[in-house]
Amino acid sequence: MNDLIASINSNNEEIQEVFSKIKNIAIVGLSPNEQKDSHKVGKFLQSVGFKIIPVYPKGDIILGEKVYKSLLDIPFKVDMVNIFRNSKAIKQEINNAIKKGDVDIVWTQLGLVNNTAAKKAKDYGMQVVQDKCTKIEYKSLM
Repeated sequence: MNDLIASINSNNEEIQEVFSKIKNIAIVGLSPNEQKDSHKVGKFLQSVGFKIIPVYPKGDIILGEKVYKSLLDIPFKVDMVNIFRNSKAIKQEINNAIKKGDVDIVWTQLGLVNNTAAKKAKDYGMQVVQDKCTKIEYKSLM
């Protein structure tokens, strides 16, 4: 991990704190396809007690939850946004989180990094976790 990612990213202690304080997670890119990682992670997060909020361009229900087409369509507070979109889309999703105005944490999944967008999120008071899998980190740290 390069120094810039490390300076923006949360450490294990901060990640444990994230999991202990959040109740709901908007999963941007949560696929209805059971074989996709986003679906597996969403199902796992549900199984350990988090309310998941699917954000996906199609469909009405994923994992028994109402689907929102955009983060901006969610009419209630979101504790954490978990992004399963490509690195180029991270900027847009972080901008949406900033516009929404009630997101505390932005998390990009394993392999997804956008330091410029992550720094912007931090500048707006959000905690940032990049390039880590929520399922793996939860299993490892909690």
